[in-house]
Amino acid sequence: MTRLIFLGPPGAGKGTQAQALAHAHTIPHVSTGDILRGAVAQQTDLGLKAKAFMDEGELVPDSLMLDLVRDRLSQSDVAEGWLLDGFPRTVNQATFLDQVLNDIRQSCDYVINLDVPDDIIVTRLLNRGRTDDNESVIRHRLEVYREQTAPLIDFYRQRQQLVSVNGNQPVEAVSRDLQQAIQSA
Repeated sequence: MTRLIFLGPPGAGKGTQAQALAHAHTIPHVSTGDILRGAVAQQTDLGLKAKAFMDEGELVPDSLMLDLVRDRLSQSDVAEGWLLDGFPRTVNQATFLDQVLNDIRQSCDYVINLDVPDDIIVTRLLNRGRTDDNESVIRHRLEVYREQTAPLIDFYRQRQQLVSVNGNQPVEAVSRDLQQAIQSA
């Protein structure tokens, strides 16, 4: 069984690497964005609650996100493993995720941190060519990441679950290093 959490700043390649690794291990890539969209599309009770926040341009509250994650991790297709991408984003969410995993009798094997310098992230995101990606917006997103999400790196390092991989190299090299890190961890 493989159960992994992916961390890293926006533009580090989490989605790309998570999808490839999930495919290689034949486990679901569980993205919180996909969970939200799926719950809304299926018009589940949780999805309708989330949609109300999203329609107002608000962030979905932690308690609702945890319920959505709990629901998703309780489904049969994740019994053999999962790869969680986009959650948790804060130490508080990580603590609540521990409770959820304990409740459903699961645990996380490793937390993968894709480490990429800020200047490389800025260049990558600017090269995507999205209209909402300008340097000041990107640097603000990185600042928010450093304030809210980066403390998770220390949180998981202290628990000896963190595996850091250099994300500042070609995609294939990151994938290779990621596989080696998981096998040797």
